[in-house]
Amino acid sequence: MAQRLSGLVSPFILRRLKGDVLRDLPEKNESIVVANMEGEQAKLYRANEEKLALMLMDQDAAEFAGMKLKVLAELTKLRQLCCDPSLVYENYAGGSAKLETCLELVRSAVEGGHQVLMFSQFTSMFDIIGKRLADERIHHMRLTGATPKEERIRLVQRFQAGEAPVFLISLKAGGVGLNLTAADIVIHYDPWWNLAAQNQATDRAHRIGQEQQVSVFKLIAKGTIEERIVAMQEAKRDLAEQVIGGEGVARTSITRDDILALLNANSR
Repeated sequence: MAQRLSGLVSPFILRRLKGDVLRDLPEKNESIVVANMEGEQAKLYRANEEKLALMLMDQDAAEFAGMKLKVLAELTKLRQLCCDPSLVYENYAGGSAKLETCLELVRSAVEGGHQVLMFSQFTSMFDIIGKRLADERIHHMRLTGATPKEERIRLVQRFQAGEAPVFLISLKAGGVGLNLTAADIVIHYDPWWNLAAQNQATDRAHRIGQEQQVSVFKLIAKGTIEERIVAMQEAKRDLAEQVIGGEGVARTSITRDDILALLNANSR
């Protein structure tokens, strides 16, 4: 089927890969880094995942269409629990496996003399990460959609000049228009549907002017919705490659079955 579809669309598609245009661009290596949730974090995640799965099992397709916003909000909650439960529960006092894994990566990078770009969709997560970095006396900068244009330019210039080893950037703010080739390490703190948006963020470092190999780390919590999102992204990438030689396609809609596929089979 994919081969047939490729034959139908190929006469209408002219595609140039970055590697074909920028032959001198250094390599980009991507790695998945898995964090194992334990204790209270794991307990809270499993309870919320089971709650959502049971809610979906009671809905047919028509009912699901009318509650899609609520379902997406519950999915967001699951993702936040993977990042740090304090994003959801104000009085949470337990730890976050992913946060500790992330900080370990950052420490290693800074000690090795590298500069780091870190992306997240949750700007509130940067409050937590920023405090931990400050506690460890690791200088960092922060850029979100609320950052004024003039300040945005100044921050980029300062980072490029080496004033800070870590730049925290919201995925929305960092998608386009930034040249941050001083960084050779990129960390994606939380994955979501749109692989193209993540790739655009990575390309803030992996672009013209980059002279070093770029290492990209995607952090996921093991056995969670995040792990299955990454698997779904890779499946979509493979299909796109078969059809048009693409690098991933954007997700424009989501169904009840899609969400059930993301939830732990033991919860169903």
